[in-house]
Amino acid sequence: MTRAPIVRRVLGDGPFAEIGEPALVVVDEPSRTVAVGGDLGHIQWSGSGTADSRWTGHRIGVYEQAGLRCRHLVRSRYPVRSLAFHPVLPLLAVGTGCYDGGYSFEGELLLIHLDSGDVVSALQYPREVLSVEWHRETALRLVLAPCDDWENPQAHEQGHAVVVDRTDWGAVGRGTISAEELAAPAEPVVQADHSAEACRTLADLAASAGRQWSVRRRVWAVEGTEDGRVLAALDGVLAESWLPSGDLQWAVEDEEGGRQLVLASDGTSVWTNAERRGRRKGRRWGTSAPRVARIAVDTGQVLETLRPGVFTVLVAGGGRTMLRPLDSRRKHPGRLLMFDLDGPADGPEVSRFDLFNHPFAVRRASRPYVLVGTDPDEPHRDKWVAALGADGTLRRLFPHSWVPEEHHFGGPAVEIGQSLVYAGAVHHGQGLQPGGAYVVRRSLNGSVQWQYRTDHPATALDTDGDTVYVAYNSGALTALHAHDGSVRWHTELKVDGVPTAALSLAVAPQGHLLIGTVDGRILECSA
Repeated sequence: MTRAPIVRRVLGDGPFAEIGEPALVVVDEPSRTVAVGGDLGHIQWSGSGTADSRWTGHRIGVYEQAGLRCRHLVRSRYPVRSLAFHPVLPLLAVGTGCYDGGYSFEGELLLIHLDSGDVVSALQYPREVLSVEWHRETALRLVLAPCDDWENPQAHEQGHAVVVDRTDWGAVGRGTISAEELAAPAEPVVQADHSAEACRTLADLAASAGRQWSVRRRVWAVEGTEDGRVLAALDGVLAESWLPSGDLQWAVEDEEGGRQLVLASDGTSVWTNAERRGRRKGRRWGTSAPRVARIAVDTGQVLETLRPGVFTVLVAGGGRTMLRPLDSRRKHPGRLLMFDLDGPADGPEVSRFDLFNHPFAVRRASRPYVLVGTDPDEPHRDKWVAALGADGTLRRLFPHSWVPEEHHFGGPAVEIGQSLVYAGAVHHGQGLQPGGAYVVRRSLNGSVQWQYRTDHPATALDTDGDTVYVAYNSGALTALHAHDGSVRWHTELKVDGVPTAALSLAVAPQGHLLIGTVDGRILECSA
């Protein structure tokens, strides 16, 4: 098996990068240790939602105060509510949880063993743990949200305070704190927001170590240029450019940030589109106008900005760039908008778009490809891979699902010769099932050359023609032989020994891998 790649350089790195947006921070002075609870966010945007399945962005990071090295990084199913270091043992108690949006308050009490990194979920049943506090070596005070808000409109402002005793908290096993031990009358609880305080604390800790701290999250797109520069689109940044020296050359800010990058046909500029979500503006909710911009690669100057009226995804291939509208309110099909450098022009009609069924960003495409539905009323059904011909006609090539009884969601893709390699997931009523995610290579006549099945959806893929590189939301990175789909190597993506996950991936013209991570970093790796 070929050796897995080595991270040669990290762009956009910084202290506490692993935890994303901080929610709270606790410093234990006796052990000179810092615990941080944070959130990397969802890995779903208006143009793609498949990769968010089985994903959680909630993190607990344990850092050494001297040097700020990340000692442990723990994934949490739920947001972090409270942190408390044990007064004697190398143990961190973590309260997590949230309201499920319709009935229950769910969460966990996590016990993180700081010497080994082992994590124990101590409650017998899921409960949102609002607060944890050590009263003494054997006593942990918990405040738990009610189990649900059924016939209790005050449930969101109430909590149940209990004290749980154990002779040795280091020996507490999974699920050993029973529901009976958590019984207590409800009382009013104030749930404070510690995020602003957490930001100040992290900035102070970084300054004490001679460093600067700021939040970077989710590199949605990354591209390499012929002259060795690295372009990226990420949260809060429409696009940015890194020089071959590793210095940041320029960055164009945006209230939400860029989601795609497509090099323009002039070879000197890049197209990018900005995400647009509803935000509270005063007493009202509002959404800014959609934005598609072309930016000069050399200077970062915004050369032109398109206002298409609705949010769009970029579709590129064969030197042409198009916009596909994402207006879910439309009851009739939309049209591709062809523009690039020649100005906008209406293209062929396409079915309505939804973020699970129709993502199909094809890298290295000789012509534009899209997924289209055959039923105008239910465009997510019976999807076909279609290609735009030189005459502007959209032609169906083959059904997206090669298994008639399976419904397949869309995902990232790449063209190799007279075939497409693409990733996706099989729909199931109970969510993504084991083996329900796939990478497949199909000839343009629809025949399957090979398929590779996994348990987690792919976030990105690319190829150098000989190897297909696939990133997964689990943090895995896999190289498949382009000819037969066999595994060349498989690794868990890490930076300085700490796990992360790739959100975007590109093979640079120089042959190395560029990986944009969920925590805002760009990795330059050997291929």
